[in-house]
Amino acid sequence: MADLLARKSLDVLMTEASEEGEHTLKRALSALNLVALGIGAIIGAGIFVLTGAAAAQFGGPAIILSYILAGTACVFAGLCYAEFAALIPIAGSAYTYGYSTLGEIFAWIIGWDLILEYAFGAATVGSGWSGTVAALLSDFGITISGKYINTPGTDLVWFHDKWELLTSPALLNVSKDAIALLPHGTAVFNIVAFVGILAVTAILVVGIKESANFNTIIVFIKLFAVAVFIGVAGHYVFNHMDAARANWTPFIPPRIDGQYGWPGIVTGAGVVFFAYIGFDAVSTAAQEAKNPQRDMPIGIMGSLIVCTILYIIVSGLLTAVVPYKSLNVPAPVSLAMQTIGIGWGSILVDAGAFAGLTTVMLVMLLGQSRVFFSMAKDGLLWKWAGEIHPKFRTPWKSTIIVGIFVAFFAAVVPIGILGQLVSIGTLLAFIIVSAGVWMLRVKRPDLPRPFKTPLVPFVPIMAILLCGYLMYGLPGDTWIRLFVWMAIGFVVYFTYSVKHSKVQQAVTSGTHPSGD
Repeated sequence: MADLLARKSLDVLMTEASEEGEHTLKRALSALNLVALGIGAIIGAGIFVLTGAAAAQFGGPAIILSYILAGTACVFAGLCYAEFAALIPIAGSAYTYGYSTLGEIFAWIIGWDLILEYAFGAATVGSGWSGTVAALLSDFGITISGKYINTPGTDLVWFHDKWELLTSPALLNVSKDAIALLPHGTAVFNIVAFVGILAVTAILVVGIKESANFNTIIVFIKLFAVAVFIGVAGHYVFNHMDAARANWTPFIPPRIDGQYGWPGIVTGAGVVFFAYIGFDAVSTAAQEAKNPQRDMPIGIMGSLIVCTILYIIVSGLLTAVVPYKSLNVPAPVSLAMQTIGIGWGSILVDAGAFAGLTTVMLVMLLGQSRVFFSMAKDGLLWKWAGEIHPKFRTPWKSTIIVGIFVAFFAAVVPIGILGQLVSIGTLLAFIIVSAGVWMLRVKRPDLPRPFKTPLVPFVPIMAILLCGYLMYGLPGDTWIRLFVWMAIGFVVYFTYSVKHSKVQQAVTSGTHPSGD
């Protein structure tokens, strides 16, 4: 009978973290690279799209408080991640941390969870990225047919010399009878998403340093777009204070039909939490950091703090410029630019959104392949997933296979409902990491910790409670999908992983350490 709670020795993890050579990951990332990776994962569709929808439907101007609530939960969890990433600087993130503190079965649960988060997260972003590319090209007079930027079977109509979705804003003022008379068609294949994800995959195969440098450049582009919006909108608000006050009154709209009020702020926090997904991907690069003991906490907390501040400022300016009930549109920041009267604003915002979604895809795919790599090295997944390219020093097979899967998934499957599924998996990871920090402080208080989570157990408990509260607020069908995904994972675990687990083999042979 397998020992499902067998833990991976911290001494073994430390040894793995110090390995060098062509069969190990290359340490090439600086603190700046790690901060940029975090920002690259966090600043994406959330700041350009999600803020407007959440303000219009749930929080009103008080969406600022929703961001503060969600950001606070992430900061508590981030502090726990920072301690583990500095203590155990090895690829695998929450999977590895769970293995060393809670046992193999918990490590498997969280590893399988992270596969869900990163793979489907990247596919979701890739699908949205194709629409952003089309919008950006249309600003320059280049049109991509709707047949090639939507998943197969999506209904389209021919309107003003191009294929439009039935839900397109261009058709809002067209009657149903008129739409019925228009030529109809269906999408064939989201080739833009497919090619985009394969291109990002190629960058990741070539090398972590090249990937990080590419990510850093793109991050500065999208931060420039955000900064320009803040400057333009801030100047507008300063010169139109009366209009801004009117848009901000009342700051917390009264509770109406299940929306707004304090419950709306809490619900909004659960919605905008999606905007924070990805900072944990920084910890998957721990084994590729030059000085992980010092730089991992900087990367995790630095990116979280920068992004939280930007989200609060942007949401505040957005609701000051445009009445919150008008913000439930696909491009609310672009709408704000049009309200201000800046003609070139939409081009800049589309470019920023393009950059934002590109880096999210890159970091999600990076995190996915590193979790695969760690699980394969432990024998829980197939051996090929842990193989390192002798020249590029990257887990090239797992990167390519995952990239192809994600590209195909984004191109052919409608994935609008997967956002909540990705979120619930991430929240579960946060809870396990926070519990692990608390447990390890009790069991191994003697360990030399380069970074120590402050106020233990208060910080881990708050992370567990806040993340658990956000999970509780998610719809029931999201929980059902999570259980189905976990059931598939347990089939893999009990038919393959238990038999090939290196820790289980050590337990059977009597060579496994008796405890940590």
